[in-house]
Amino acid sequence: MGLQCGIVGLPNVGKSTLFNALSSAKAEAANFPFCTIEPNVGVVTVPDERLDILKDLVNPQKVLPTVIEFVDIAGLVKGASKGEGLGNKFLANIREVDAIIHVVRCFKDDNVVHVAGTVDPVFDKEVIDTELQLKDLDSIEKKIQKNIKVAKSGDAKAKKEIASLEKFKAALEGGQNARAVEADEDDFAAVRDLSLLTIKPVIYAANVEESAIHTGNEHVDALKEAVKHENAEVIVISASIESQIAELEEEEEKEMFLEEYGLTESGLSKLIRASYSLLDLITYFTAGEKEVRAWTIKKGWKAPQAAGVIHTDFEKGFIKAEVIKLTDYQQFKTEVAIKEAGKLSVEGKDYVVKDGDIMHFRFNV
Repeated sequence: MGLQCGIVGLPNVGKSTLFNALSSAKAEAANFPFCTIEPNVGVVTVPDERLDILKDLVNPQKVLPTVIEFVDIAGLVKGASKGEGLGNKFLANIREVDAIIHVVRCFKDDNVVHVAGTVDPVFDKEVIDTELQLKDLDSIEKKIQKNIKVAKSGDAKAKKEIASLEKFKAALEGGQNARAVEADEDDFAAVRDLSLLTIKPVIYAANVEESAIHTGNEHVDALKEAVKHENAEVIVISASIESQIAELEEEEEKEMFLEEYGLTESGLSKLIRASYSLLDLITYFTAGEKEVRAWTIKKGWKAPQAAGVIHTDFEKGFIKAEVIKLTDYQQFKTEVAIKEAGKLSVEGKDYVVKDGDIMHFRFNV
C-alpha cells in the first residue's frame, strides 16, 4: 500500500524548502506566496536497517525498500475555503492524502516575509484549521440537508445519520477539528464518504532556526500548548539543516554532518517514523535470491490482507504463509537451517502479521 503525506502550511513558512530537502524534487522555493501552483510529488525511500541485514544474509539481485510520497501542496491563505488564493484546488489536493504534515514557522528571519507580518505559529495553525473546518462544515451541511429530505419519509437510517452528522457539525462550528470528536463507528461511517479534511491524522512540523534544533523556542512551546488536546504530534525540524543534508551524496558524510549538530537522525527520518506511528503502519519483508523487499501494511492486518499488497491474486487464493523472524534468520543464516531448527512457522488465514516478519505466501487461483 502506498503512503502519501501532504505538506501544508501558510506561504513562507519553509514548506517548499523542506519538501525539496526531503525529496530532492526541486519545487520552486521563492520569497513570495504561491511559488508552488501545482502539487509536487516526491517519492522517498523509507530507511530500514533490517533491509541491510537481510541483504547481507540473502545476497539478492536487488533490494527494494518501501516508499512514502510527499506532496507539496501550495500555500493556503485565509479565505481558501471560499476559493481565495486558488483555495478550492489546494483543498482538493489535501483531500487525497493519507496524512497531513503541517509545517509551522517557528523561526525569525527579517529576510523572509511573513504573510501575516509577524511570527505566530498558533495564529498560522488556526488560519489553516479554520479553512479546513469551513470546508468540512460545508460538506456536512450539504449531507444533512440531503438526509433531512429522506428522513421525512420515515427512513430510520437517514435519521440516525443526521444525529451523527450533527455531532461533527457542532464540533466544527465550535472551532474543533473532526478528528477531535468523540464518536463511535456509526458516527464515523456517516462521514466516511465525505473524506473530511480535518479528520485526517496530522503531524505539526515546527520549523526552527539551526540554533534551536535541540532546545526549541518560545514559538515551539506555544504550538505544543495549542495542540496538546489533539491527537497529533509536534516534531521540531530545521528546513535549513535538512537542505544541507540533502546536498550530501554519501551516507557517511550525512552521518558526520548529523554528528556535528549532535543529532542522531535527520528530520526526514523523524517525519517517516511519526507518519508510520500516526497511521498505525508496520513493515514486513519478502526475501529471496531475486529480491529482498519491504512492504507496508496496517497494524493488525491478517496474512491474506498482507499478501494482497503484493498482488490481489495472493489474497484471493491464499493457502498459507511461511513466517520467519529476523532474529532467527540472523542466528541460523539460511532458510534450510531455519527449517531444520524448527523456526519456520506455517500460518493460516487468521495469523496477524507482526512488524519485521519475513514471509513467503502459498496461494492458488
